[in-house]
Amino acid sequence: MSVALATLVSACSEFPGVYKIDIPQGNVVTQEMIDQLRPGMTQSQVRYVMGTPLVTDTFSPDRWDYLYSFKPGGGDRVQERVSLTFTDGKLSGLAGDFRPGAGDQ
Repeated sequence: MSVALATLVSACSEFPGVYKIDIPQGNVVTQEMIDQLRPGMTQSQVRYVMGTPLVTDTFSPDRWDYLYSFKPGGGDRVQERVSLTFTDGKLSGLAGDFRPGAGDQ
């Protein structure tokens, strides 16, 4: 009985028309947000534009990581990452899946 029930439940996920929810996780980061960043911005200014970082490294407080993962219902997961670095409390570097000024093209 339990084997038949398990088979039936696992088969339900493949039925056409079964709704699967989208699963967003992390910080939403857009190209427009990245384009607003400028070298020398304070941490408060960056937080206003980008929001609170998902990850702040205890051993490196001058690095903020923004991670975003999105899995559309029935689709493949997409992940984006941006790391910001600060020197003396001012934005000094950006690395990850976005490039400054890419939205101007």
